[in-house]
Amino acid sequence: MVERKADPDEAWTAVDEYIVDRLIPDDPSHVRDANAAAGLPDIDVSIPQGKMLHLLARACGARRVLEIGTLGGYSTVWLARAVPADGAVVTLEIDPHHAEVARANLAAAMLADRVTVITGDAHASLAALTGAFDLVFIDADKPSNVAYFAEATRLSRPGTMIIIDNVVREGDVLDPTSDDPRVQGTRALFDAIAGEPRLSATAVQTVGAKKWDGFIVALVD
Repeated sequence: MVERKADPDEAWTAVDEYIVDRLIPDDPSHVRDANAAAGLPDIDVSIPQGKMLHLLARACGARRVLEIGTLGGYSTVWLARAVPADGAVVTLEIDPHHAEVARANLAAAMLADRVTVITGDAHASLAALTGAFDLVFIDADKPSNVAYFAEATRLSRPGTMIIIDNVVREGDVLDPTSDDPRVQGTRALFDAIAGEPRLSATAVQTVGAKKWDGFIVALVD
């Protein structure tokens, strides 16, 4: 979750709207509408970011996807659309209400047959998983980033793509003295990735309707 320090720049939001209007006619807007109606926090990835996740999953030929942090299933729908009909998405959500909303959204998108929503603490859920995933998307509590990253690498193979959201935090990632556990968790994540010889990684800053943040994209060698 990102708590914004200020409203997004109007131009950033306008460019996002332009991108969506020109390039993303297939946005699963029913998910965002249902999430809002159910009182879920507005912390989904943006529409262009959701489509980006979809394209990255398709580009790496993902058949088995792991998502840590479901919320109401907006990013889950984008990822599930990317896997083949006999593919699988496993998504982990700690909040039972969020998980219930996500299951309803996936059913409405006619994707429930390829998605398993696991409710409960992600640390325990991850420990019970086996086998390799082709793509892992991490977008959950930031103090646990390093632990989630370690599990993602355990559940990977050469060629697995690992994507992690909210890693710039409006520039706060630069502050080594921050007492914000989310910033501390993000900085520790960068250190963990830098020290993992199996990975080739970068981070990309993003601006838009969700303001200034960014993703880490890593490939397991």
